[in-house]
Amino acid sequence: MTADRVPVRDDLADVAPYGAPQLDVAVRLNTNETPEPPPLGYLAEVGRRIQGLELNRYPDRPATALREALAGRLGTTVDRMWAANGSNEILQQLLQAYGGPGRRALTVRPGYSMYPELCRTSLTPIAEVDLDAGFLLTPERAAEAVAEHDPDVILVPSPNNPAGTPVGHDALRVLHDSSRALLVVDEAYIEFAGPHHSAVGLLEELPRLVLVRTLSKAFRLAGLRLGYLVGPTWVVDDLQKVRLPYHLDAMKQVAGVVAVEQEEAFLEHRRRIAEERDRVATALRALREGDGGAGPVGGADGDLEVYPSVANFLLVRSSVPDLFGRLLEHGVLVRDFSTKPGLEGCVRVTIGTAEENDAFLAALERVLAAEQ
Repeated sequence: MTADRVPVRDDLADVAPYGAPQLDVAVRLNTNETPEPPPLGYLAEVGRRIQGLELNRYPDRPATALREALAGRLGTTVDRMWAANGSNEILQQLLQAYGGPGRRALTVRPGYSMYPELCRTSLTPIAEVDLDAGFLLTPERAAEAVAEHDPDVILVPSPNNPAGTPVGHDALRVLHDSSRALLVVDEAYIEFAGPHHSAVGLLEELPRLVLVRTLSKAFRLAGLRLGYLVGPTWVVDDLQKVRLPYHLDAMKQVAGVVAVEQEEAFLEHRRRIAEERDRVATALRALREGDGGAGPVGGADGDLEVYPSVANFLLVRSSVPDLFGRLLEHGVLVRDFSTKPGLEGCVRVTIGTAEENDAFLAALERVLAAEQ
């Protein structure tokens, strides 16, 4: 007898594929992309350089030129840099190398929702430590979590996704010094937060620290899928044991080198994003207060709350039922977190263009007005 299909692994049988909805709506503010395209001239320069590639040959396996460019950007050496197809692939490789059966990962809650998925597929048990009411990780809570779970790998997003809060250096030191784990600080949004929030200055102090970054966010290259890591040389050596052969194609390597060379032009939009983020946050707080301070919009006090963020998104909490669906009815797509522990009633809103942000605010105001 032959079966019609081969059953998937038992632990994957009821798992839905990860991914935010890709819907054809007027305003898409759900995936933390940057609304502005790459700077003028970038694609032309990439196109010029790829004309000389020998695409009948495999690409440079260690991606030397790209890693050298990234190392120069961070003031380090090429043997401390690694690059892959987005920061997610790097996180996957780290768990393949240092996680797996018999080992444990520790992360924060709320945190990047891909961490549990990566742990599941790498067969790595995961434990979560709850952040405080302001979505911050205190050194005391960090120490308690390490003592309780004794992790092999610690995954920390800073700024946090979806809250937008940074993790303090004191908490990172505690996570490292009280554990034997590889401490992975996911800095996908760090260029929006500013250099003083980055843990790059801790690399020499903490020997088991690695930083993971991406060109998908502040570098405006979400469609390129390119991420990188900086850390100890032994981590880079170990990742080459689990990477696929020729995992970075030749055109992607060229595109990454050009992006690093044009870093100043790529990142000049950050001030505009920060100004828009603060403007939207101020408008949201005004909506909560209501016109003329006459009371909160939509009912009881606290119906609308926006949390401080240093990233290119805002976390908004409301008691309006199905806020995600109600905004979608007005053509505005945000990210729904309302069913996640600690995030009840929350949506995450990417900062888009001024026009997109205004459309979100107008839609939200209409939703709130309908609740009165």
